[in-house]
Amino acid sequence: MGTPDFAVPSLKKIIEKHSVKAVFTQPDRPKGRGKKLAMSPVKEVAIEHNIPVFQPEKLKNELDTIKMLQEMKPDFIIVVAFGQILPEDVLKAPRYACINLHASLLPRYRGAAPINWAIINGEKKAGVTTMLMEKGLDTGDMLQKFQTDVSEDMTFEELHDILKEEGAELLLKTMEDYAAGKITPIKQNDAESNYAPLLKKDTGKINWNDSADKIHNLVRGLYPAPSAYTNYNDSVMKIHSTKIVDMSTNKEPGLIEEVNNDGILVSTGKGKLLITAVQFPGKKLMSVKDYIKGNNIEKGIFLR
Repeated sequence: MGTPDFAVPSLKKIIEKHSVKAVFTQPDRPKGRGKKLAMSPVKEVAIEHNIPVFQPEKLKNELDTIKMLQEMKPDFIIVVAFGQILPEDVLKAPRYACINLHASLLPRYRGAAPINWAIINGEKKAGVTTMLMEKGLDTGDMLQKFQTDVSEDMTFEELHDILKEEGAELLLKTMEDYAAGKITPIKQNDAESNYAPLLKKDTGKINWNDSADKIHNLVRGLYPAPSAYTNYNDSVMKIHSTKIVDMSTNKEPGLIEEVNNDGILVSTGKGKLLITAVQFPGKKLMSVKDYIKGNNIEKGIFLR
Protein backbone atom coordinates (compact mmCIF):
# COMPACT_ATOMS: atom_id res chain seq x y z
CA MET A 1 0.00 0.00 0.00
CA GLY A 2 1.64 3.21 -1.18
CA THR A 3 1.25 6.14 -3.53
CA PRO A 4 4.13 8.57 -4.27
CA ASP A 5 7.60 8.23 -5.72
CA PHE A 6 9.00 7.66 -2.19
CA ALA A 7 7.23 4.28 -2.09
CA VAL A 8 8.51 3.02 -5.46
CA PRO A 9 11.92 1.58 -4.41
CA SER A 10 10.23 -0.31 -1.57
CA LEU A 11 7.71 -1.92 -3.92
CA LYS A 12 10.44 -2.83 -6.42
CA LYS A 13 12.60 -4.44 -3.72
CA ILE A 14 9.69 -6.49 -2.38
CA ILE A 15 8.77 -7.63 -5.91
CA GLU A 16 12.37 -8.86 -6.37
CA LYS A 17 12.29 -11.02 -3.25
CA HIS A 18 8.64 -11.89 -2.58
CA SER A 19 5.27 -12.54 -4.20
CA VAL A 20 3.13 -9.40 -4.18
CA LYS A 21 -0.55 -10.36 -4.42
CA ALA A 22 -2.03 -6.86 -4.66
CA VAL A 23 -1.13 -3.19 -4.66
CA PHE A 24 -3.33 -0.55 -3.06
CA THR A 25 -2.82 3.08 -4.04
CA GLN A 26 -4.75 6.35 -4.12
CA PRO A 27 -7.23 6.97 -6.97
CA ASP A 28 -5.91 8.61 -10.15
CA ARG A 29 -5.84 12.40 -9.74
CA PRO A 30 -5.87 15.35 -12.19
CA LYS A 31 -2.33 16.55 -12.84
CA GLY A 32 -0.55 19.30 -14.78
CA ARG A 33 -1.99 22.18 -16.76
CA GLY A 34 -4.31 19.94 -18.77
CA LYS A 35 -5.66 18.38 -15.54
CA LYS A 36 -5.56 14.93 -17.12
CA LEU A 37 -6.02 12.00 -14.78
CA ALA A 38 -2.63 10.60 -13.81
CA MET A 39 -1.87 7.31 -12.08
CA SER A 40 0.38 7.24 -9.01
CA PRO A 41 4.05 6.20 -9.37
CA VAL A 42 3.24 3.06 -7.36
CA LYS A 43 0.41 2.10 -9.74
CA GLU A 44 2.76 2.43 -12.72
CA VAL A 45 5.17 -0.09 -11.19
CA ALA A 46 2.36 -2.48 -10.30
CA ILE A 47 1.02 -2.42 -13.87
CA GLU A 48 4.53 -3.06 -15.27
CA HIS A 49 4.67 -6.22 -13.15
CA ASN A 50 1.07 -7.32 -13.81
CA ILE A 51 0.08 -6.98 -10.16
CA PRO A 52 -3.65 -6.34 -9.44
CA VAL A 53 -4.23 -2.71 -8.39
CA PHE A 54 -6.94 -1.44 -6.03
CA GLN A 55 -7.67 2.27 -5.62
CA PRO A 56 -10.22 2.81 -2.85
CA GLU A 57 -11.30 6.40 -2.20
CA LYS A 58 -11.57 5.39 1.46
CA LEU A 59 -10.65 1.81 2.24
CA LYS A 60 -12.55 1.81 5.54
CA ASN A 61 -15.83 2.31 3.62
CA GLU A 62 -15.27 -0.52 1.12
CA LEU A 63 -16.32 -3.65 3.00
CA ASP A 64 -16.13 -5.95 -0.07
CA THR A 65 -12.54 -4.88 -0.68
CA ILE A 66 -11.63 -5.47 2.97
CA LYS A 67 -13.23 -8.95 2.82
CA MET A 68 -11.28 -9.76 -0.36
CA LEU A 69 -8.06 -8.59 1.32
CA GLN A 70 -8.73 -10.84 4.32
CA GLU A 71 -9.35 -13.81 2.01
CA MET A 72 -5.94 -13.28 0.40
CA LYS A 73 -4.38 -14.22 3.78
CA PRO A 74 -1.21 -12.20 3.20
CA ASP A 75 1.90 -12.77 5.33
CA PHE A 76 2.46 -9.00 5.48
CA ILE A 77 0.70 -5.79 4.56
CA ILE A 78 3.41 -3.22 3.83
CA VAL A 79 2.53 0.47 3.91
CA VAL A 80 4.74 3.27 2.54
CA ALA A 81 3.14 6.72 2.23
CA PHE A 82 -0.26 5.30 1.27
CA GLY A 83 -2.18 8.35 2.47
CA GLN A 84 -5.04 6.60 4.29
CA ILE A 85 -5.65 5.39 7.84
CA LEU A 86 -6.21 1.61 7.82
CA PRO A 87 -9.29 0.17 9.56
CA GLU A 88 -8.80 -2.41 12.30
CA ASP A 89 -10.06 -5.28 10.12
CA VAL A 90 -7.19 -4.59 7.70
CA LEU A 91 -4.60 -4.26 10.48
CA LYS A 92 -5.58 -7.75 11.70
CA ALA A 93 -5.55 -9.37 8.24
CA PRO A 94 -1.90 -10.44 7.75
CA ARG A 95 -0.32 -13.56 9.23
CA TYR A 96 2.66 -11.64 10.62
CA ALA A 97 2.01 -7.90 10.70
CA CYS A 98 1.11 -4.63 9.04
CA ILE A 99 4.45 -2.84 8.75
CA ASN A 100 4.84 0.82 7.90
CA LEU A 101 7.96 2.57 6.64
CA HIS A 102 7.95 6.14 7.98
CA ALA A 103 10.41 8.79 6.82
CA SER A 104 11.63 9.99 10.21
CA LEU A 105 13.45 8.84 13.31
CA LEU A 106 10.32 8.10 15.32
CA PRO A 107 8.88 9.23 17.66
CA ARG A 108 10.05 12.53 16.11
CA TYR A 109 8.13 13.92 13.11
CA ARG A 110 4.99 11.85 13.05
CA GLY A 111 2.66 12.96 10.26
CA ALA A 112 2.51 13.83 6.59
CA ALA A 113 5.70 15.79 5.79
CA PRO A 114 8.52 14.50 8.03
CA ILE A 115 11.43 15.08 5.62
CA ASN A 116 10.45 18.69 4.90
CA TRP A 117 10.02 19.59 8.55
CA ALA A 118 13.26 17.91 9.66
CA ILE A 119 15.15 20.22 7.28
CA ILE A 120 13.02 23.30 7.99
CA ASN A 121 13.76 22.82 11.70
CA GLY A 122 17.49 22.49 11.06
CA GLU A 123 17.91 18.87 12.19
CA LYS A 124 21.44 17.47 11.86
CA LYS A 125 20.23 13.84 11.72
CA ALA A 126 17.33 12.25 9.86
CA GLY A 127 16.27 8.77 8.86
CA VAL A 128 13.55 6.19 8.41
CA THR A 129 11.79 3.87 10.86
CA THR A 130 9.91 0.64 10.29
CA MET A 131 7.03 0.18 12.72
CA LEU A 132 4.04 -1.99 13.51
CA MET A 133 0.83 -0.27 12.48
CA GLU A 134 -1.98 0.56 14.88
CA LYS A 135 -4.98 2.90 14.88
CA GLY A 136 -2.99 6.03 15.83
CA LEU A 137 -1.03 8.21 13.41
CA ASP A 138 2.56 6.86 13.30
CA THR A 139 2.32 5.75 16.93
CA GLY A 140 2.99 1.99 16.57
CA ASP A 141 5.87 0.06 18.11
CA MET A 142 9.20 0.67 16.36
CA LEU A 143 11.08 -2.19 14.67
CA GLN A 144 14.27 -0.96 12.95
CA LYS A 145 15.88 2.35 11.93
CA PHE A 146 18.30 3.87 9.44
CA GLN A 147 19.97 7.19 10.30
CA THR A 148 21.98 9.64 8.19
CA ASP A 149 23.64 13.03 8.66
CA VAL A 150 21.94 16.12 7.23
CA SER A 151 24.44 18.68 5.95
CA GLU A 152 23.70 22.40 6.27
CA ASP A 153 23.00 22.72 2.52
CA MET A 154 21.13 19.45 1.93
CA THR A 155 17.72 19.98 0.31
CA PHE A 156 14.45 18.10 0.75
CA GLU A 157 14.98 16.52 -2.67
CA GLU A 158 18.44 15.19 -1.76
CA LEU A 159 17.38 13.78 1.61
CA HIS A 160 14.16 12.32 0.13
CA ASP A 161 16.17 10.43 -2.51
CA ILE A 162 18.58 9.01 0.10
CA LEU A 163 15.80 7.91 2.43
CA LYS A 164 13.59 6.29 -0.22
CA GLU A 165 16.45 3.96 -1.27
CA GLU A 166 17.74 3.24 2.24
CA GLY A 167 14.15 2.80 3.42
CA ALA A 168 13.54 0.10 0.82
CA GLU A 169 16.58 -1.85 2.04
CA LEU A 170 15.52 -1.44 5.67
CA LEU A 171 11.98 -2.59 4.90
CA LEU A 172 13.17 -5.79 3.27
CA LYS A 173 15.46 -6.54 6.23
CA THR A 174 12.66 -5.79 8.70
CA MET A 175 10.26 -8.19 6.97
CA GLU A 176 12.81 -11.01 7.01
CA ASP A 177 13.96 -10.39 10.60
CA TYR A 178 10.39 -10.03 11.90
CA ALA A 179 9.25 -13.27 10.25
CA ALA A 180 12.29 -15.00 11.76
CA GLY A 181 11.46 -13.69 15.25
CA LYS A 182 14.65 -11.61 15.45
CA ILE A 183 13.02 -8.26 16.33
CA THR A 184 11.70 -7.06 19.68
CA PRO A 185 9.30 -4.16 19.00
CA ILE A 186 10.02 -0.99 21.01
CA LYS A 187 7.25 1.28 22.27
CA GLN A 188 7.45 4.93 21.27
CA ASN A 189 7.92 7.53 23.98
CA ASP A 190 5.07 9.97 23.31
CA ALA A 191 6.84 12.65 25.39
CA GLU A 192 9.61 12.77 22.74
CA SER A 193 7.22 13.03 19.79
CA ASN A 194 6.39 16.00 17.59
CA TYR A 195 4.23 16.45 14.51
CA ALA A 196 5.08 17.13 10.86
CA PRO A 197 1.85 18.54 9.39
CA LEU A 198 0.90 18.80 5.73
CA LEU A 199 2.58 21.70 3.96
CA LYS A 200 0.36 24.67 3.15
CA LYS A 201 0.99 27.45 0.66
CA ASP A 202 1.81 29.93 3.41
CA THR A 203 4.38 27.54 4.91
CA GLY A 204 6.79 28.89 2.29
CA LYS A 205 6.20 32.60 2.98
CA ILE A 206 9.52 34.08 4.13
CA ASN A 207 9.60 36.32 7.20
CA TRP A 208 12.71 38.46 6.77
CA ASN A 209 12.76 39.19 10.51
CA ASP A 210 13.85 35.57 10.97
CA SER A 211 17.56 34.76 11.07
CA ALA A 212 19.51 33.98 7.90
CA ASP A 213 19.98 30.35 8.93
CA LYS A 214 16.25 29.86 9.66
CA ILE A 215 15.31 31.25 6.22
CA HIS A 216 18.03 29.12 4.58
CA ASN A 217 16.54 26.02 6.26
CA LEU A 218 13.06 26.95 4.99
CA VAL A 219 14.33 27.35 1.42
CA ARG A 220 16.12 23.99 1.32
CA GLY A 221 13.29 22.21 3.18
CA LEU A 222 10.80 23.26 0.47
CA TYR A 223 13.01 22.65 -2.58
CA PRO A 224 11.98 21.88 -5.30
CA ALA A 225 8.30 22.20 -4.29
CA PRO A 226 6.23 23.88 -3.01
CA SER A 227 9.19 26.29 -2.54
CA ALA A 228 9.85 29.28 -0.30
CA TYR A 229 8.76 32.66 -1.64
CA THR A 230 8.70 36.41 -1.04
CA ASN A 231 7.36 39.50 -2.81
CA TYR A 232 9.63 41.64 -4.98
CA ASN A 233 7.60 44.77 -5.73
CA ASP A 234 4.28 43.30 -6.95
CA SER A 235 5.66 39.95 -8.11
CA VAL A 236 5.95 36.68 -6.22
CA MET A 237 9.58 35.61 -6.25
CA LYS A 238 10.15 31.93 -5.51
CA ILE A 239 13.53 31.35 -3.89
CA HIS A 240 15.12 27.99 -4.66
CA SER A 241 18.68 28.32 -3.40
CA THR A 242 20.47 30.42 -0.78
CA LYS A 243 23.75 30.74 1.11
CA ILE A 244 24.38 32.19 4.57
CA VAL A 245 27.03 34.86 4.01
CA ASP A 246 27.80 36.16 7.50
CA MET A 247 26.00 36.84 10.73
CA SER A 248 26.40 40.62 10.98
CA THR A 249 24.10 43.28 9.54
CA ASN A 250 22.74 46.59 10.79
CA LYS A 251 20.27 47.04 7.93
CA GLU A 252 16.50 46.62 8.14
CA PRO A 253 15.37 43.00 7.45
CA GLY A 254 14.37 42.33 3.83
CA LEU A 255 16.59 45.03 2.29
CA ILE A 256 18.38 44.08 -0.94
CA GLU A 257 21.93 45.24 -0.18
CA GLU A 258 23.70 44.05 -3.33
CA VAL A 259 22.87 42.40 -6.68
CA ASN A 260 25.61 40.79 -8.77
CA ASN A 261 26.54 37.52 -10.49
CA ASP A 262 26.98 35.83 -7.09
CA GLY A 263 23.35 36.52 -6.18
CA ILE A 264 21.01 38.87 -4.33
CA LEU A 265 22.36 39.84 -0.90
CA VAL A 266 19.52 40.46 1.59
CA SER A 267 19.60 41.55 5.23
CA THR A 268 17.63 39.44 7.71
CA GLY A 269 16.73 39.62 11.40
CA LYS A 270 20.15 38.11 12.11
CA GLY A 271 22.79 38.02 9.40
CA LYS A 272 22.74 38.24 5.62
CA LEU A 273 21.44 35.79 3.06
CA LEU A 274 22.62 35.39 -0.51
CA ILE A 275 19.82 34.30 -2.87
CA THR A 276 21.38 32.33 -5.74
CA ALA A 277 18.40 30.89 -7.68
CA VAL A 278 14.95 32.39 -8.27
CA GLN A 279 11.76 31.88 -10.26
CA PHE A 280 9.23 34.53 -11.25
CA PRO A 281 5.66 33.85 -12.48
CA GLY A 282 5.63 32.37 -15.99
CA LYS A 283 9.40 31.93 -16.04
CA LYS A 284 11.75 29.01 -15.47
CA LEU A 285 13.90 28.49 -12.40
CA MET A 286 17.13 30.39 -13.06
CA SER A 287 20.35 31.25 -11.30
CA VAL A 288 20.45 34.92 -10.31
CA LYS A 289 23.49 35.27 -12.58
CA ASP A 290 21.38 34.21 -15.59
CA TYR A 291 18.24 36.05 -14.50
CA ILE A 292 19.88 39.48 -14.26
CA LYS A 293 21.26 39.19 -17.81
CA GLY A 294 17.81 40.09 -19.14
CA ASN A 295 15.94 41.32 -16.06
CA ASN A 296 16.47 43.96 -13.42
CA ILE A 297 16.66 43.35 -9.68
CA GLU A 298 17.13 46.67 -7.89
CA LYS A 299 19.42 47.24 -4.94
CA GLY A 300 17.62 49.13 -2.14
CA ILE A 301 14.21 47.45 -2.64
CA PHE A 302 12.65 45.65 0.32
CA LEU A 303 11.48 42.06 -0.07
CA ARG A 304 8.16 41.55 1.71
